[in-house]
Amino acid sequence: MDLTGARWGLEGAEAVLKLRALRGNGDFESYFKFHLDRERQRVHEVRYSDGVIPTAA
Repeated sequence: MDLTGARWGLEGAEAVLKLRALRGNGDFESYFKFHLDRERQRVHEVRYSDGVIPTAA
């Protein structure tokens, strides 16, 4: 994340600062696990809310 000449928009810069803060205070691993759990829930659990994964046609 320490790139010479990197250019960031406001949203990207804020995201990078948050990630650097997580890494700096030692919370990155916990955050990333949380992030992956939420992503799985958002993408997959809604689709298979009844617990049945559909088979290919």
